[in-house]
Amino acid sequence: MSDRKVRVRFAPSPTGPLHMGGVRTALFNYLFAKKHGGDFILRIEDTDQNRFVPGAEEYIIESLNWCGLTPVEGPGMGGNYGPYRQSERKELYKKYADQLVESGWAYYAFDTPQEIETLRNAAELKGETFSYGISTRNDLNNSLRLPENEVQQKIDAGEAFVIRFKMPEDLEVTEEDLIRGSVTFNTTKSLDDKVLFKSDGMPTYHLANVVDDHLMKITHVIRGEEWLPSMPLHVLLYRAFGWEDTKPRFAHLPLILKPVGKGKLSKRDGDKMGFPVFPLLWTDPETGDISRGYREDGYFPEAFLNLLALLGWNPGTEQEFFNLDELSKLFSLERVVKSGSRFDPEKAKWFNKHYFQQKSTEELSKLFKPVLSEKGIEAPDEKIRAVVAEIKERCEFVNDLWEQGSYFFVAPESYDEKTVSKRWTQETPGQINAIAGVFENVKNWKAESIKEAFSAFMNEKGWGFGAIMNPLRLSLVGGNLGPDLFVICELLGKEETISRIQTALQKIG
Repeated sequence: MSDRKVRVRFAPSPTGPLHMGGVRTALFNYLFAKKHGGDFILRIEDTDQNRFVPGAEEYIIESLNWCGLTPVEGPGMGGNYGPYRQSERKELYKKYADQLVESGWAYYAFDTPQEIETLRNAAELKGETFSYGISTRNDLNNSLRLPENEVQQKIDAGEAFVIRFKMPEDLEVTEEDLIRGSVTFNTTKSLDDKVLFKSDGMPTYHLANVVDDHLMKITHVIRGEEWLPSMPLHVLLYRAFGWEDTKPRFAHLPLILKPVGKGKLSKRDGDKMGFPVFPLLWTDPETGDISRGYREDGYFPEAFLNLLALLGWNPGTEQEFFNLDELSKLFSLERVVKSGSRFDPEKAKWFNKHYFQQKSTEELSKLFKPVLSEKGIEAPDEKIRAVVAEIKERCEFVNDLWEQGSYFFVAPESYDEKTVSKRWTQETPGQINAIAGVFENVKNWKAESIKEAFSAFMNEKGWGFGAIMNPLRLSLVGGNLGPDLFVICELLGKEETISRIQTALQKIG
């Protein structure tokens, strides 16, 4: 670690919803900054105006806020190195592109998209791949081949051009990746002359990224492994600008893999297997298609972050549950693995169940209240708390509270057929009716008193408890589920309990 203050950035493009892999990249940047007392910055890389999607930037910021990954600098947040949207910085990139041309590290290329496409097609017919670079550039329509006066004439005439990086020939570019170790690329074998500045006056990712990281004093670039092939170009750009002394350290994170099969996790996997891949629900502004989100599916942000932290990183211990502060203290890039990590949707639910069970009855009751309101149910807070206390152990999500306890608020409209055929005999109606009469006479409507009266009556009659309790439960809840039967009676109230018994007698017969 150098003496410079650690400064890292999360730099997404607003081209759609933020994938959970992007959130993990943000998380690892955030944890690294916190660990070293540094700054976590958000920068929006919107140089590709053709792929810009309305609402995507707001979605990114809301996702980070939901997760508690709050940047110290970014759009709308202030900071000494703004603006933090690349589209608002476009005036400064041309200066740096021109500097590279003047120093011989870049050149003007006037080839039209149609000409490039023709070259690509011709190469394909020969079973080859066209690359604009060391082996082809001296035969193409650019300032390396054209006389200087002709180049100037084209520029003065307003002819469209791009600025391309002039990749050095046969150079070994070696860089130490903080996760992968020493990585070497040969410029002639694997690198082409990438466009740095486009004909629409916007920089490409490569130029804007390097310039911004330098101007924003970024010390560590922690990003997905899909950017690993770009690292040698970025290293050479630092060299070309004379910024090698302040060049950031690089760390390329492993992919998050599909639950089944090969390749990285995609929205299609989530659609097919029934789980979200985005932090929040997303509605496509063009098609209206809705993609599920972890928040709307009922996951707690702490569960979501916990599962992401352990996709590609491990603490070196058996511990599996961490809050953000614990993660910040323990996190290190040395413990990030090189290979991809397989996502397990069942493990995601398991994490959520843990955090669900950690929450107090009071907290869960507050979360359950809006679910009840949506269904048009108003109930006293005291009853909601009592119901939650009884059923929370069976739940993983707040919505499960409704699935496990809806009968506390709404009488059953139907009765489980299997339970009816198995438990409802010819004797049942008379027996259940008699129990209703016993309940009528219970003065102190508490579970203990109800049970006492019930047991005394059953013993007096010599009836089997199982023969009565199962159909009684069926009458009250519609199936064979729920906590202690007498607790159910207490929470329903005397009047409702007897009413439900009478309804069951009419409906089941």
